[in-house]
Amino acid sequence: MKNMNYYDIYLSRIDISNENKLKLLKKFGSAELILKQSKSELLNEGFEEKTVDKILNSDFKNMKKYIDYMNKNDIKIISCTQNNYPTILNQISNKPVYIYVRGNIQNLYGDNIAIVGSREATDYGKKVSRKIAKELADKGINIVSGLAIGIDKYAHLGALDSKIGKTIAVLGTGISDFEVYPYENKKLFERILKEGGTIVSEFCLGSKPMKYHFPLRNRIISGLSKKVIIVEAGSKSGSLITVDYALDQGKDIYAVPGNITSKQSEGTNYLLFEGANILNKIEDIF
Repeated sequence: MKNMNYYDIYLSRIDISNENKLKLLKKFGSAELILKQSKSELLNEGFEEKTVDKILNSDFKNMKKYIDYMNKNDIKIISCTQNNYPTILNQISNKPVYIYVRGNIQNLYGDNIAIVGSREATDYGKKVSRKIAKELADKGINIVSGLAIGIDKYAHLGALDSKIGKTIAVLGTGISDFEVYPYENKKLFERILKEGGTIVSEFCLGSKPMKYHFPLRNRIISGLSKKVIIVEAGSKSGSLITVDYALDQGKDIYAVPGNITSKQSEGTNYLLFEGANILNKIEDIF
């Protein structure tokens, strides 16, 4: 059971911040060496006692069952120290130490563009996001989104409408079959895997849809993408968090203009006012 990924899987499950895991890896070089440190050695490196206790006292008695599930469902874990960690993700601040990947791993290294937006999408937003996603996918571009209801769902569907490009869903939960969130997108989750897409999360299997997970997920959506498209977003939409991450990461932002009387377009229209690129037709991307 103690294969090359055993220690990485174990460390990924310890309930400490991603920032602390990055610091640990930078100092000690590998998960195995981290887990072999004494309490005094970790405290001397400046880590808080409660963090050190979690590192040393976590006891995952179900590790064999956990790893067996990963093997059965072809779930991979990639560390930021490995050569196959996506280069584009390596370039962002607070990069995820680990990503769990299910499906076609090659999509992570492709030409990727994110499409995100409101969960409370209008018919206009659903139609536009699906149309844009398909047109981009028809050009061999992979569509990245968050598997949420609304714009995300229709972005994934648009990519699936194409026979060329694929879609990548970045989750705010684990990526096992029993924790798809929202549950109404379970069939979409299954279709993405069946049709050559990819499911990604930095959260270990069994992770619940905690509220703070989704802003963290958004930095990976933009991080995996060369450009980010916002189709609809209210003035307080979580999609605007993705925009903030994308700007910090130096990504190009595109916004689809919307009806000035629609609350779902307040955020996107404001982005245009602030200088985001306008997206009227697919050629505007290129």
